[in-house]
Amino acid sequence: MDDVRVGVFICHCGTNIGGFLDVLRLVDYTQSLPNVACAKDNKYTCSDAGLTEIKNAIAEKKLDRVVVASCTPRTHEPLFRSTCKEAGLNPYLFQFVNIRDQCSWVHMQEREKATEKAKALIKMGVARAALLEPLEETEVEVTPCAMVIGGGITGMTCALSLAKRDFEVKLVEKEERLGGTLNSLYRLYPTQDEASKLIQAKAEDLQKNPKVEVLTSSEVKEVKGFVGNYDVTVKHGENDRLLKAGVIIVATGAEALKPTSMYSYNGENIISQMELEQRLEKGKLNANKVVMIQCVGSRNEERAYCSKVCCLTALKNAMLIKEADSNAQVFVLYRDIVAQGTQYEDYYGKARETGITFIKYSPERKPVVEKGSVRVYDELLNEELTIPYDLVVLSTPMISHHDSAILAQKLKVPVDKNGFFLEAHVKLRPVDFATDGIYVCGCAHWPADISESISQAYAAASRASIPLSVGHVKTEPLTPVVNEDECTGCSLCELTCSFQAIRVEETEKGRKAKVIAASCKGCGACGAGCPHKAITMQHFTDEQLLAQIISLGEVKP
Repeated sequence: MDDVRVGVFICHCGTNIGGFLDVLRLVDYTQSLPNVACAKDNKYTCSDAGLTEIKNAIAEKKLDRVVVASCTPRTHEPLFRSTCKEAGLNPYLFQFVNIRDQCSWVHMQEREKATEKAKALIKMGVARAALLEPLEETEVEVTPCAMVIGGGITGMTCALSLAKRDFEVKLVEKEERLGGTLNSLYRLYPTQDEASKLIQAKAEDLQKNPKVEVLTSSEVKEVKGFVGNYDVTVKHGENDRLLKAGVIIVATGAEALKPTSMYSYNGENIISQMELEQRLEKGKLNANKVVMIQCVGSRNEERAYCSKVCCLTALKNAMLIKEADSNAQVFVLYRDIVAQGTQYEDYYGKARETGITFIKYSPERKPVVEKGSVRVYDELLNEELTIPYDLVVLSTPMISHHDSAILAQKLKVPVDKNGFFLEAHVKLRPVDFATDGIYVCGCAHWPADISESISQAYAAASRASIPLSVGHVKTEPLTPVVNEDECTGCSLCELTCSFQAIRVEETEKGRKAKVIAASCKGCGACGAGCPHKAITMQHFTDEQLLAQIISLGEVKP
């Protein structure tokens, strides 16, 4: 590979790297490495000036490989690949070396050793870059139909948004009617509008739109395929239907925790906020002294998270009680009042003005519900209070549906420790799953109020409409290649693959493994597991990886 010309660009990343590594010494060292035609440092390689320098160097120095030593490939590799492509270089002839996360950030107090480690990483990157080969992306046609799983406010909003863009939509809801959690609510904060009217308006819009097919009392039974071409078996009533979709949006929502065995809950005079909603709607409260207890079943060892909507729900219902009876006494026992943003802060202020009494308690001294009264230690007054009650209302968190993990397995997407669906990246891809072509929004992802859920529904619809609009998707060629002469059709690769991206089929040469490029994530499990070494991982060949290992062995300690 003596004719290979590698350009190496080392980033200061402001002070993220430059403040802890000797970047200029790294440049001098890199210039001495085999196949390196040029080595330069940049203040910010990802800036316009830095990208322009890469493109100019490719042309002027006749580079056929590019190495960037900077931050993380997770955020910046697509940028540098596209820069190489703009300069006429195959984007897969690019190698990323992470000297920020792996050197400067973890060895801040050891400048000399961190610089030496960066030298080793750069040498390994150059060695691998010299053996990279040009690859081409493949195109996969997209079925122009979206499937939305979940018929709550999030799912309905998402379906309508896609339908208005002239895409066919299949909306699957497991209950008999649309609306989800909103069917259990009376009024909505902060507008105090009736929840039923919002549901009715959305449902009517869906019925009027010819692009949307609503399947209630339906459940996803099986999911096969890959981005652009999903085959979804839906159990609709007593029958199974096979539906084809190019993309899938998960909008299954969440449910309120029922406070069984908490604070003497009995469903009669000690109830949940959701049960209070029903009583308020029917006008059958029959209580003059109401005590609300916040953070019941959340912010503890079992559920460490704050459900975010509980405080505002309590404020809303407390104000509705005062609105119905101005002489009613309402006490809210809280740990912290979560009212984010100026709008909700004003809402909290309005609640205080109505005469609602707020009492702060600590998790170490929780309220005690007794017959006819609640004992609570007021953290602000520094004394214990005894509050008589007609009704105790427990504010419980939103929790994931019990069958979320089952659906996740069918879709091959992850859930977190609390059972909520886990996005690909909290900042960069907040409504995407790591599995291409599947998206998430609303409370299926995490507890959210209605306005936030609707915003996420629009975001997911926007993301899903991209492949639907283009009509095809390009898949990265970082996939395995099967040597049919060596393959014995043992099916071990098929069993190993977590993404169903490889399967054994009958061919003229017998049983052979076939790769479904659109489903493949390039994890390498099939290549590593093949007992006959019949599978080669493109872009991660044995020769490329061994070159890195050998170059590391040559580094002097």
